[in-house]
Amino acid sequence: MKEVKTDYKRIPNSLRKFRKMSGYTQKQVAFFLGIENAGMISCWENGARFPSPVNIFRLAAIYHTMADALYIDLIRTVRREIQVRRDRLEARRELLPE
Repeated sequence: MKEVKTDYKRIPNSLRKFRKMSGYTQKQVAFFLGIENAGMISCWENGARFPSPVNIFRLAAIYHTMADALYIDLIRTVRREIQVRRDRLEARRELLPE
């Protein structure tokens, strides 16, 4: 199985999509979260920064969705990475004498 590497310089997310589907501006979302700098929302949406776990749940509530839906692409990538490691571990176990 091919090695899967995550580019953590840009965290894949669906924040912008959910915000736009909800009809909110970045400024409005920042207001809901009690954040003075709406630029932080932009950083999250661009994948440059990661919101705190509490803010992820707050965003999910604002957008009427589940928290994992906001980062589904990241979750899929992480699952692939874990599967690659599971496969390697299983291959090593098969090589080890009992």
